[in-house]
Amino acid sequence: MVPASSPYPLVFRFDALTASGTLVLAAAVVAFAVMAAFGMPRAAFLLTWRSTLRQLRLPIVTIAFILSIASLMNYSGMTSSMALSLAATGVLFPFFSAFIGMLGVFLTGSDTSSNTLFGPLQATTARVSGLDPLLTAATNSSGGVMGKMISPQNLSVGAAGVGAVGREGEIFRRVAVHSLLLTALVGLVAMLQSYLLPWMIPGR
Repeated sequence: MVPASSPYPLVFRFDALTASGTLVLAAAVVAFAVMAAFGMPRAAFLLTWRSTLRQLRLPIVTIAFILSIASLMNYSGMTSSMALSLAATGVLFPFFSAFIGMLGVFLTGSDTSSNTLFGPLQATTARVSGLDPLLTAATNSSGGVMGKMISPQNLSVGAAGVGAVGREGEIFRRVAVHSLLLTALVGLVAMLQSYLLPWMIPGR
């Protein structure tokens, strides 16, 4: 049975002043002002800021595209269509929910981006399947953490941090099995919480 269509609310929010990035920038400015009072060169702040922008230019663009794709998928109906297909997994969906989260982080490199991309899909599938959307959303995030270790973006950053540039493939081979096993464990825990231990879900 196909559920009746319903409008998807469109809300525009401009909360730049309360965004985490704005707060971090404000904290950096305050810290610089204190350090400058003790003799730190003023040019150091601009040099650090420019270096940080250069280092994060690609992640910033990637996150912007991910958010754009998520909005397009939600408002075009793609997310709902995928959710209806995934609902066919029935009682096994809580298990696969973890792997969806892992896949999202593998593709985007960010748990936040994965939640933005697949969060509505998880919630819609849960409602269609008669499950708790809170559980599937949490499972998406928990499974996403297990995808951090195999995400190409995180592998490149980690390899650069320990002087292992060029050995990303070797690192991936060593951690891939761990990622799959831990994701499966998260899926099993979600199954238990959904059917045997529902009291663990807030609000139940």
